[in-house]
Amino acid sequence: MNTMKFIFGAALCSMLLFACSSDDTEPSDGNSDPVNTATYDISGILSKFDNVAGLSYRIDGNVVVFTSDGLPDHKSPYWGQGHAMYEAYNGTNPNWNLNPNSISSQTLTLRIPLKPSEATNKQETSLGAIGISLNGVPFYNQYAGPNNQPLTNEINSFDQYLGHPQNSGQYHYHIEPTYLTANFGKSAFLGLLADGFPVYGPEENGQTVTSADLDVYHGHVGATTDFPDGIYHYHITADAPYLNGNGYYGTPGNITN
Repeated sequence: MNTMKFIFGAALCSMLLFACSSDDTEPSDGNSDPVNTATYDISGILSKFDNVAGLSYRIDGNVVVFTSDGLPDHKSPYWGQGHAMYEAYNGTNPNWNLNPNSISSQTLTLRIPLKPSEATNKQETSLGAIGISLNGVPFYNQYAGPNNQPLTNEINSFDQYLGHPQNSGQYHYHIEPTYLTANFGKSAFLGLLADGFPVYGPEENGQTVTSADLDVYHGHVGATTDFPDGIYHYHITADAPYLNGNGYYGTPGNITN
């Protein structure tokens, strides 16, 4: 009898030890990816904004301050008939419809980090300007105002260069600025978002980029012609969200108009 008790007790202890030693770690909550601690420097790319009419910039400590009148350097039906830059719509959208707004000069100021880095706490983009393109026209996000609607209907008012003005006359791009990609190339640097990270066109290394190739903020880390050692950068794509996804990858500066 005592022998049987010993055997039973030993077996019970073995079962308990096995259970206690098994891996019962809690699963990850999905937010444990380490933050990229690299700090980049965009000062070497600022010369691409030189000699742009209506656009100037200056460095103020660790911030680059852009001032722009926001006027596109290309023709559009939104200049209004009689304007030297007026051109009737000649794009390819069969559903195109002129919105009631006209292009007008702005006083747009963007204070953008000169040495951007990934933010620990990401911020959503807002309606209105979220960055600046090479010709001084602001970038907007993937939504139409006033209630963050998809661009499904608004896209029908984009002119032949895929921009349009809102009700205060601020011309802007939500999607690929085809005037810029036609002049600089589909893989070219096209501007900066407010967090200081660069925006590139819809091609990379000869391949078309889609949203599936990018992270949830619509970018990735990699080498570019301008940053051969690598940098986080956004891409404009033909599919939604076009330019930016779940918010800024870095910490945005201030934009006023």
